Amino acid sequence: MKTPFLFVSILILLGQSCQSPASKTLPILGERMLEERTVDGKTVVDTIFHQIEPFSYLDQDSTLISEASVKGKIYVADFFFSSCPSLCPRVKAEMKKVYNKYKSEPRFQMISYTIDPKRDDVKRLSWYARKLNIQSKTWHLLTGSYEKLTKTAANYLLSAQEDPSAPGGFDHSGYVVLVDQNRHIRGMYDGTDPEKMKMLISDIQILLDAL
Repeated sequence: MKTPFLFVSILILLGQSCQSPASKTLPILGERMLEERTVDGKTVVDTIFHQIEPFSYLDQDSTLISEASVKGKIYVADFFFSSCPSLCPRVKAEMKKVYNKYKSEPRFQMISYTIDPKRDDVKRLSWYARKLNIQSKTWHLLTGSYEKLTKTAANYLLSAQEDPSAPGGFDHSGYVVLVDQNRHIRGMYDGTDPEKMKMLISDIQILLDAL
């Protein structure tokens, strides 16, 4: 029997932010399920945590990137579009700091999903990667079908959709999501806030140290 339980991530995050880095324990965000099973005649309750679903997209090098590409690794993810006039450049500037910190760490990856695949094809993403001066070894810029991408965004607990009234024609979150080696969401950070992104860098190290 499974019983849904909504995880109140905001309250947890507020509590965690008061801890020192040495003692900080990162929560697992998202909806969770309680599953009952019988073991040796006794009822055992297991917690089934929200998990990023399998995905498959092409990156800026035309390489197919899937959940297998980040298996056993810590990674961060966000949603953007290359022609974004306001939010994305600020988020990418902060993410570049994360990239510079961990680009030589083999247990770490970065993923940015475009929400404008009509314009952001592989060629365009390759140009954008050169503009950012990043390598796909660490940071993948992904493209695919719009329908799949919006579903993937929801799986990361983010919104991303076309909106003619929004700057650039798309309404999307500026949050960056931290995901652990089991594809559980461990934190969400305002990508436009330098202090929150410093916290992300610190939290990445907590998860790497626990591997």
